[in-house]
Amino acid sequence: MTNDKEASRRRALQIAAGATAVVATAGTALAAPSAVGTWRLASTSAVDANGNKKDVPYGPRGMGLVSLTADGRMMAVLVDGRKSPPEGAKREYSSYCGNYTFDGSTLTTIVDASSDPARMGTAQVRKVRFEGDRMILMPPPTEANGVKVTRELTWERVSSASL
Repeated sequence: MTNDKEASRRRALQIAAGATAVVATAGTALAAPSAVGTWRLASTSAVDANGNKKDVPYGPRGMGLVSLTADGRMMAVLVDGRKSPPEGAKREYSSYCGNYTFDGSTLTTIVDASSDPARMGTAQVRKVRFEGDRMILMPPPTEANGVKVTRELTWERVSSASL
């Protein structure tokens, strides 16, 4: 009888340990990575609907900073960082700021100041994924010269603190 009780006790402990592990794992899986902090533009890419590479946003030497505060404020500045763009090429530049929300996969900023007056008062929505210490933002597809283009901007965390 003692062996049956001991076996039952061991089995109950194993079940409890397993349940604890499942709860701990589930809690970790549900925690979204934090976007709060200061991020530096690491790279950009652009592809058309067929997956063909297009000119990269902000030229081959894009520069940028994004700062997201813990209380829901953000600012972004991006520019073509070349000393001078090719003859006839327009230097890309963008800056905006506003209050944001982040649900772990979508970053939405309500713009209250911008280098582009058309963005004022709009919701700038970016899909987000994390790869290690990098945050990849994907704006909605845009149209360039009649071709739908999808962009990705990859950011490296500079600091867990915002500017």
